Amino acid sequence: MKRAKLEEFRQAAYKHLGRAKDATFELTDAILLTRNIYCLADLSLSPVFRRKWTSIYEALQDSRPQRQKLMQLYIKQIPTGERPLLAGDHTNWSRPDAVKLQERTYEHSGTSIVAIP
Repeated sequence: MKRAKLEEFRQAAYKHLGRAKDATFELTDAILLTRNIYCLADLSLSPVFRRKWTSIYEALQDSRPQRQKLMQLYIKQIPTGERPLLAGDHTNWSRPDAVKLQERTYEHSGTSIVAIP
């Protein structure tokens, strides 16, 4: 079920990428799967990017993604009815003077949050 939903999302996102769809899509996969990126040429070493390193620059130059349609597609993926958990600074030091959005609260806990699958 999840795989079908992911494939549907990827196909919809692919349609909104504009020109250079294949190279842009492979570049996106390379960005998501590469642990350390120090320069754009590093992405060409990813096994999912099957093109020459110059294709990275061409994809960035030629791609004209439909931003509004992509944003709407991304927003559809956010589950409704659930409250999102937003995290920021992960240090052990309390920072009550840190800049934060007015509608957000300041929460500090000395313990870590355990993820429940």
